[in-house]
Amino acid sequence: MARTDVSEDRKVGRLLGRLLLLALLVGAAGAWWAVAGWFVLNPGEVAVILRFGEYSRTVTTEGFHLKVVPSPVEIQEIVNIGVSQRREFGDVDATDPEVLAQTAMQTSDNNIVHVEFMVQYKVGKAFESRYRVADLEEILRDSAQAAMREVIGRNTIDGVLTEKRGAIGQEAADLLQEILDSYDSGLWVGSVELQNVQPPESVRDAFDDVIAANQDRNRKVNEAEGYANEVLPHARAEATEVVQQALAYRDSKIAAARGETERFLALLREYEKAPEITRKRLYLETMEEILPDVEKVIIEPGTASVLPYLPLGAAKGGAD
Repeated sequence: MARTDVSEDRKVGRLLGRLLLLALLVGAAGAWWAVAGWFVLNPGEVAVILRFGEYSRTVTTEGFHLKVVPSPVEIQEIVNIGVSQRREFGDVDATDPEVLAQTAMQTSDNNIVHVEFMVQYKVGKAFESRYRVADLEEILRDSAQAAMREVIGRNTIDGVLTEKRGAIGQEAADLLQEILDSYDSGLWVGSVELQNVQPPESVRDAFDDVIAANQDRNRKVNEAEGYANEVLPHARAEATEVVQQALAYRDSKIAAARGETERFLALLREYEKAPEITRKRLYLETMEEILPDVEKVIIEPGTASVLPYLPLGAAKGGAD
């Protein structure tokens, strides 16, 4: 009987021990999960999840997130994306020959310019920016320098120093994006801006004179274009007015000529119907137009001679 009780006690002890071990394991798992089984993403952050070191997924929504398996089975890499960053390249006023040499670039007409520029960029793809390249900053630096040197080499020194600076920046941004995409860097280029472009110190004064002359030329051209824009509309308006007057004069003359023609044809038709009557009427109408302006002298019929005639009206008119 005593042996039976001892056996039962041992079974109960083993059961309690197993339950205690299970409770300890569950508690340890809960504590493990509570410590390493979750993470929080702030606005603008994404998490790259690795499981046993292999890429699993990318979490993009902000807030509280639970892992499928806590660390170190699954680990997260927090990457700040969408935030614009900027990096400046070169210093045209540097005294260090090595730094100054980095800014020296050759143009298409075999001149040297010192270029200081800025690149604005952001991380677009979290996994690529973290794991596709070994040194993201180095890739960006070398790619930006290569892109800018290639674009500067396509342009003349006058274009680089003056009117093509904006176009050069856009062209360099497009080329830089192509280079970064070829490396699968995950970076997105926002813009490239030329901040300071200077010729070498030994010829800087000469180039300043050239730039000043170009500015004067552009100012004169703008003034001439402004004057032309002011004068040409008035000249065009006057020309239009003269043309309209000429057209109106032409139309009036054509209308008058057609009226005269119609009148003559109408008289011709009447003449053909009654030649004698029409002839007499034309004669009378003509006399009616002519005689009022002609001086008339009335002579009594049967008089053998004309009495001396004193034109009083003409004399009076001459006296006037």
